[in-house]
Amino acid sequence: MSSSRREFVRCLVGSAGAGLLLVSGDPAGAGTQPEAGAETTDPLATFPHQGPALVRETVAVSHGNLPRLQELVGAFPELAKAAWDWGFGDWETALGAASHVGQRPIAEYLLAHGARLDLFAAAMLGDLAVVRGAIEAHPGIQGTLGPHGLTLLAHARAGGDRARGVLTYLEAVGGADPVAAMVPADQAVRLAGAYVFGPGPEDRFTITWRDERLEFHPENGTARRLLRVADDQAHPSGAPSIVLRFEPAGGQPDRVIIDRLGLTAKRVFP
Repeated sequence: MSSSRREFVRCLVGSAGAGLLLVSGDPAGAGTQPEAGAETTDPLATFPHQGPALVRETVAVSHGNLPRLQELVGAFPELAKAAWDWGFGDWETALGAASHVGQRPIAEYLLAHGARLDLFAAAMLGDLAVVRGAIEAHPGIQGTLGPHGLTLLAHARAGGDRARGVLTYLEAVGGADPVAAMVPADQAVRLAGAYVFGPGPEDRFTITWRDERLEFHPENGTARRLLRVADDQAHPSGAPSIVLRFEPAGGQPDRVIIDRLGLTAKRVFP
């Protein structure tokens, strides 16, 4: 694989230079609370753009660290609108991070500082008029998936008692909780292993099967849950267009092909 293609792939799975935090464990594979890193970027280093590390940390701490978020947004108010790609185009805003984990105080803080309200935040916050109006204006929109492939109904559940009216409405309307297809255990066990697609130490990823979850782990990036497309095919949560094909199908695979990236990775173990 050429250097330029390798860099392209790295950009899709997570910036190798940014030292991304590993996130795992939420209902869609995005994970446990990310730790807030002290790393920030000198504003002049990426002028006129905000530094990637600063943006990433803002989205990460929006999962549960309000004091740190207040420090970041206090220094750079525009970060209230920050969005980060956790891998393969699984974009998450700071408000989206707060919403899918039910962090009402963080969501309200972000909205008060310029974050753009979306349907998923409205569902978590219990804003029934907003959710109802959107669905009545655009029937079927309740099936749209949020960050990490999480459903609108999952966001309403995250809102707890104050979002119960939205939850009841969505359950009555239907279609707001499409079920993700899990990779069957017998297939998942066969697919697990380490795969290499280039000569560099970072040109590899691992597929793991643990706790009933099949996951994709890049060397530099964020772990993604893998969801079933077909037998011996899966896609990372939040990125259905990125299909991993394990070959030979039906047996012990010796390679995985990602056509969308023009990538073939050889299995090296087990």
